[in-house]
Amino acid sequence: MTEQQTGKKIRCVLVAGGLYHDIDFARLEILKILAEDNQIRVRVFEDYSNIEAIREADFLVSYTCDVIPSLDSQEALRDFVKNGGRWYALHGTNSVLRLLDSGLFDAPRWAPLFMDILGSQFIAHPPIAPYKVTVANPEHPLVEGIEAFETTDEQYLMDRHGDLDVLLETEFEGEATGFVQNHWKKDKHPVLYIKGLGEGAVLYNTLGHCRGHYDMEPLLDYWPSVDRCAWDLPVFYTLLRRGIDWAKEPAVKISLP
Repeated sequence: MTEQQTGKKIRCVLVAGGLYHDIDFARLEILKILAEDNQIRVRVFEDYSNIEAIREADFLVSYTCDVIPSLDSQEALRDFVKNGGRWYALHGTNSVLRLLDSGLFDAPRWAPLFMDILGSQFIAHPPIAPYKVTVANPEHPLVEGIEAFETTDEQYLMDRHGDLDVLLETEFEGEATGFVQNHWKKDKHPVLYIKGLGEGAVLYNTLGHCRGHYDMEPLLDYWPSVDRCAWDLPVFYTLLRRGIDWAKEPAVKISLP
């Protein structure tokens, strides 16, 4: 038996829930990757309300949209990371969305502690279309050997919070149609980054939009296409696996004899 096979159980919390995304698909794909390591045992929730499970976890993974933790849960998440926990946050985890009477989506700054932990807040994205992702820090192990690539996904335009170690990035200038903050000057935006906090850290990956026929409710009863975006790319699964390996790393080190 290998050292990994003789090590202790590694406890993961997966939070998967929210609006406008095929959460069933994303949850299953993430669970498949987590299941590749037989040390990992997973508890799955739709939100962050199980504070005790978060405190007991070795690492956290999230795929959500417009899921805002209570203040108690935000403080538990902060303490979890500060005390050495690692959190792999995916796609819309950093979103707060409100549809206005004008038909535009707003991104109110209602959860500053949550966004400070994550290192960013989603503000807008242009219409889904192909865009280029470039490597900002090619020497980092999480992106080592990865070349620039094109994806058709939501190109996240965000507020930044704190010092970020940006690993992948994209550039945008133009209109984010459908959002309150819709005029954007030419600038670079993080796609994959690490935000350190205390003894722990958050790894954030903005890629991974997905949507099925019934995921635009209550706005639409039926969406005509099934959208998989970056999930169609092998490089995205490479980033997912590397991110999970990064997130569980402290627990793996502790478990080895």
